[in-house]
Amino acid sequence: MRSQALVSFALMSVAVAAARPLPPFPSAGDVDAVFPRQEALYLDLHRHPELSLHEMETAAKLAALVNALGYDVTTGVGGNGVVAVLRNGAGRTVMLRTDMDALPVLEKTGLPYASTVSVKGDNGETVPVMHACGHDIHMASWAGTAALMAENRRRWHGTLVLVGQPAEELGAGAAAMIKDGLFTRFPKPDFALAVHDDTELPAGQVGYHAGWFRAGADSVTITVFGRGGHGARPHLAVDPIVIAARIVVALQTIVAREIDPLDPAVVTVGTIHGGTKNNIIPDEVTMTLTVRAFKPEVMARLIGAIGRIARGEAAAAGAPKEPLVTVDDTLAPEYNDPQLTARVAGALRSAMGADRVVEMPAEMGAEDFSAYGLAGVPSLLLHVGAVDPATFAAAARSGVPVPSLHSPLFAPEYGPTIRTATMAETAALIELFGS
Repeated sequence: MRSQALVSFALMSVAVAAARPLPPFPSAGDVDAVFPRQEALYLDLHRHPELSLHEMETAAKLAALVNALGYDVTTGVGGNGVVAVLRNGAGRTVMLRTDMDALPVLEKTGLPYASTVSVKGDNGETVPVMHACGHDIHMASWAGTAALMAENRRRWHGTLVLVGQPAEELGAGAAAMIKDGLFTRFPKPDFALAVHDDTELPAGQVGYHAGWFRAGADSVTITVFGRGGHGARPHLAVDPIVIAARIVVALQTIVAREIDPLDPAVVTVGTIHGGTKNNIIPDEVTMTLTVRAFKPEVMARLIGAIGRIARGEAAAAGAPKEPLVTVDDTLAPEYNDPQLTARVAGALRSAMGADRVVEMPAEMGAEDFSAYGLAGVPSLLLHVGAVDPATFAAAARSGVPVPSLHSPLFAPEYGPTIRTATMAETAALIELFGS
């Protein structure tokens, strides 16, 4: 009788424990528990960055990590892409993406874990490599979220799809993974999430923006044709350098005089190449531009105006033929689904406190995360602050900005940034799984 009573008491205790509400999740303690693993991964990734389309070792590290956590892992998707699926009963399917590639930038932070990597680029020239956009922050946060979700399966039900994406800096990785069957070979998500670090926010804060958040971007190349000759006899030549210079100046009038001031737009000439010697007028000059806008009709007007101005300046100078204007790469603007944004922002306020979750303005930087939304998946890109709060406040007072993304001096305050991103990712996933 006594043993039966003990068994009955034990069963009752289990039932009571199962019925007892779980404590809020994720907590600061939950995030702290996984941080040592994240820190080791972050330092390793920062020391060993890889360029776009060359993320083999990086992808292998992420794949091994999530495989050890019990995810069903597939590599080589869309190049070096990693897809890890964790099925945890019936429910929604939610995707969390991290990008993996670094930039051809020489790190000048002086940090003890600074990158010293140099590799031969696709053009054969040796280039330095640095995680100057914080993708190492993204991967470390993604890895910690993967661990928390795998280790706390009682708290949610559904299918979690983790994506390690290559070639974000080229604007090519998301499209390549989709083309390779991301949404057909694997469960198609009901929602897609990503987090990006940001120097416009202090570490510890999360920023959100509903609707158009990141601009679309077109890469434009203009080749100006002239007639070469001796620098001392310019009247016998048609100088494409002068034509190119006039085009550069005239392009500045497009945004100022042809676009509605309420429609954000950018036309920037990033490179200009021509000539071999100071006394030789070359046959041609090549310029490359980045063109940014949110609305497709604004982008079309920008591209049209660029071509018109280039042709007009060439004709005015008597060029032997019209300039060649090509649009090489196109990125769609990032659209944060408003309903999804509101739902996640509310969950983050509950999990982190309202003072740490802020609405932020749209920006002109592009992101190929937009490809997932174009493929029919409601998407949300969040930003997390990456600057020490005291440094951020001092910069605001002085008016001197801190080193931004893509700078050789970019050095995120990685501890609180990774913790905040992990908290935000995990809380958002728990909300979207409905648990």
